[in-house]
Amino acid sequence: MELKVSSLAERPDAHGRVATMDNSWPEFVTHDLVGDHHYDRIATEFPEYVLFAEDDRGEVVATAFSVPFALDTEDRGELPVRGWDEVLLWAFADLRRGVRPDTVSAIAIIVRPDHQGRSLSGRMLSAMRDNARAHGFSEVVAPVRPNAKHLEPHTPIEEYAHRVRPDGLPHDPWLRVHARAGATVHAVAPASMTVAASLEQWRRWTGLPFDTQGDVEVPGALVPVRCEPERGYAVYVEPNVWMRHPL
Repeated sequence: MELKVSSLAERPDAHGRVATMDNSWPEFVTHDLVGDHHYDRIATEFPEYVLFAEDDRGEVVATAFSVPFALDTEDRGELPVRGWDEVLLWAFADLRRGVRPDTVSAIAIIVRPDHQGRSLSGRMLSAMRDNARAHGFSEVVAPVRPNAKHLEPHTPIEEYAHRVRPDGLPHDPWLRVHARAGATVHAVAPASMTVAASLEQWRRWTGLPFDTQGDVEVPGALVPVRCEPERGYAVYVEPNVWMRHPL
């Protein structure tokens, strides 16, 4: 498939089509508070780090969001255990304070559902790497959401992240795409995203009863959701896997 990849800095006219492109995220994932307050800001405040691919009809079929941030500072230095949430907070704090970034973090690569299975995610990852390199960076990091982990919600993330096939590549398909692009598993981010909400909200998002104390397996969730009926809420704490891409 012929694709034209552009950034929103180059093509601000495409902002609406990028923002409204269909995706396959589980509903509950979109209610992480940090994401709620910061994700949409990436397109307007970091447009040079938002890439989108158009097919030969000019339709947006894939996007790649990333953010620059400072990792090599006195109070940071290590990729955060709060993964996706914290790197978003760092990026916007650095932008506000005028701190010079030294690293780019992937935030999301999304392929329109009707175009999945065509290797577009790998092509967008490559474009993201090229874009970071063009902006003078020597590394991209990624708090990766393993896309088959939801099939094993009770498997510890440390075990899952380091599981490999006989050829030495990661067992997980999305981790494997990153590895083929040159990345290595660096660490686990055990609390990369948190969704805390009322039982009624969880019922609306999932169609499940959420009426029993304990762990609830939710379709699309990488780990079980903790349900507390007597307290009226349930909490999902998603682990991700930090991968590092030298450029």
